Amino acid sequence: MARKTKTVDLDRDNDIAPGLVAKTKKRLVVASGRSHPALSADVAASLGTQLVPTEYRTFASGEILTRFEVSIRGCDFFLIQSFGPPVNEWLMETLIMLDAAKRASAKRITVVAPYYPYSRQDKKGRGREPISARLVADLLKTAGADRVMSVDLHAAQIQGFFDGPVDHLFAKPVLLDYFERTLSREDREKLTVVSPDTGRVRVADTWSDSLDAPLAIIHKRRDPNVANQVTVNEIVGQVDGRVCLLVDDMIDTGGTIVKAAEALKANGAERVIVAATHPIFSHPAAERLQSAAIDEVVVTDTIPLPAEKRFASLTVLPIAPLLARAIHEVFEDGSVTSMFDGAA
Repeated sequence: MARKTKTVDLDRDNDIAPGLVAKTKKRLVVASGRSHPALSADVAASLGTQLVPTEYRTFASGEILTRFEVSIRGCDFFLIQSFGPPVNEWLMETLIMLDAAKRASAKRITVVAPYYPYSRQDKKGRGREPISARLVADLLKTAGADRVMSVDLHAAQIQGFFDGPVDHLFAKPVLLDYFERTLSREDREKLTVVSPDTGRVRVADTWSDSLDAPLAIIHKRRDPNVANQVTVNEIVGQVDGRVCLLVDDMIDTGGTIVKAAEALKANGAERVIVAATHPIFSHPAAERLQSAAIDEVVVTDTIPLPAEKRFASLTVLPIAPLLARAIHEVFEDGSVTSMFDGAA
C-alpha cells in the first residue's frame, strides 16, 4: 500500500521549498551478531519484537559476509553484539554489519555492546603503547555507528572516546536486587563491601551506600611486564568475622579475585561473595573461582558462558531486561539516566 503524500507548493514569503510531505512513523529494528544470539533474542523478546533475519557467512579464508534479508531503510537500528572470545572476529563482524546497515539506509544506527572490547586498554601505561579502546570507538564511528550503548565500562573515560552519544548502563540494579532477595538478615548485619583494588573504590562506595554496609579496600600491585599477575599487599578496613562482598566490573583469568578472596579469608572473613558484571572467564578462571576462599560468584550474562565454564557456586543473572529498557528509552527519546537515579 502506497504512503499517503501531499504536495507542498513553493512559498517564497515563508521560505518554503516545493516538494512532497509523507506521513512516516519511527520503526525500531533489532539485529544481532553471532557472538551471543541468546542474549539478543531475549532483548528482542523483552521489547516485544523479533530479530532481523540476517545471513551470516564465514568463508574458508576467514573473511566474513553479513546481509540483512529484509529492508531496514529509515529504521532506528540497534545492533547487539557482545565481545567474548574470539573478540577480534566479533569486532570485525560488527564493523561489517555496521557497513551493511549504513548502505541499507538505516536512519540511525546504535551499537549495543554489553561488554565493550579492549576496554582495559583505555590509557598508556608505558611508552609506545596503544590506546585500543579509543581505536575501537573510531572503528565503530567510521563503520557507521551513530550511538553506542554498553554496560559497566572498565573506565568511564571511554565515553569520551566515541564521537557521538554513549549510553553507559550499570548492572548494579540487577545484581543488587539479587542480593537484597538472597542475603539473610544475619548476613546483612555482618556485610562489608570490598573493593578488589583502588581503581574500583568509587563503584564499591556506591554499593556500600546502597547496602548500608561498611567499605574495605584491598591494595594490590601488578607487574606491568607480566600479564595477569597480581600481588595483594594489605587490606584497609575491618573484615574479621564479616560477610565480604567483593564487587568488580569483570573477571578474566580470576587471579585478582581469588587472591583478594584468599586475603580476606586469611584476615578472618566469615564468607566471601564475588559480584561482577562481565564473566570473561579466560582459562583457568573457572577452576580458580571454585577456590575454597570463595563461597559464591554472581555475574550477569553480558558474555556467553558455555557449560564447561559454569560451576556449582556460580549464579548468572539476565541482563536483557535492562538492555531492553535502555533501548526503549533511546527509541522513544526518553531518559536513560532516569533508570539509574540520575547516575548515568
